[in-house]
Amino acid sequence: MTVVGGGGSYEPQPYGGGHQSTNLADILERVLDKGLVIAGDIQVNLLDIELLTIKLRLVVASLETAKAVGIDWWETDPWLNSKARTLERQDRDLELENRELRDRIAELEAGRNRREAVEERRESRESDPP
Repeated sequence: MTVVGGGGSYEPQPYGGGHQSTNLADILERVLDKGLVIAGDIQVNLLDIELLTIKLRLVVASLETAKAVGIDWWETDPWLNSKARTLERQDRDLELENRELRDRIAELEAGRNRREAVEERRESRESDPP
């Protein structure tokens, strides 16, 4: 690949036989634009008993291409995204608040049940003749 003129435009130059050369930058640009998926499974069996299975999946793509096909895990990963850390912290706070509210409801219901039992005993004593 050679630079033609001062404008910075690139034009591939053919080698012998009419073939055009492709450099690494062109290949990388195409891969990132279209995406590349490499998948493979490794299984270790002993007497028809599966001992180990390893599933390998590799996706190479630009962020725009990945988002277009629905891959956006980096947006919700708290190690990569400060907003995700904040959301994760909020989720933990909500879980804690929910747990505390459930405990409080259980305490209130237990108190109500005790009160009802005391009232029932009082009513039964009042209705029983001496």
